[in-house]
Amino acid sequence: MNNKIDTPRIAVFAGSFDPMTVGHWNILQRALPLFDKIIVAVGINTEKHCCQPLDERMAHLNRLFSNTERIEVASYSGLTVDFCHEHGARYLLRGVRNMADFEYERNIADINRTVAPDIETVILFAEPQYAAISSTMVRELMTFGKEVQDFIV
Repeated sequence: MNNKIDTPRIAVFAGSFDPMTVGHWNILQRALPLFDKIIVAVGINTEKHCCQPLDERMAHLNRLFSNTERIEVASYSGLTVDFCHEHGARYLLRGVRNMADFEYERNIADINRTVAPDIETVILFAEPQYAAISSTMVRELMTFGKEVQDFIV
């Protein structure tokens, strides 16, 4: 691993972002001081049912971050660590809301460390007011016509 001081600290924040929640937004804002650049990477998972098409999610995220120079938006398929290598990222940024999230993320981090030992996972814990909010929950509310504006950006 290259530990030079002048090496840019690039992180990848990967997810479906269907939709991007206030919890995702909070993690990004808190992570900005830690990294030189964060790539919001929209993963294409053919087994996951998404409410919004990829092009709509990408357009929305590009609008959200158009004035944030250190946040870039990209989409990818395949392994997240491969995407990291392709973009010179040495960090995976993850947010966890609860112990179930933590256990899941720890297992993924352990596997990623084996596959790509040069990529470090950085976990930020959700602030309490965002801990109950998930994209899955928001999609469920949307399906039943409920108001979700307080949960999304």
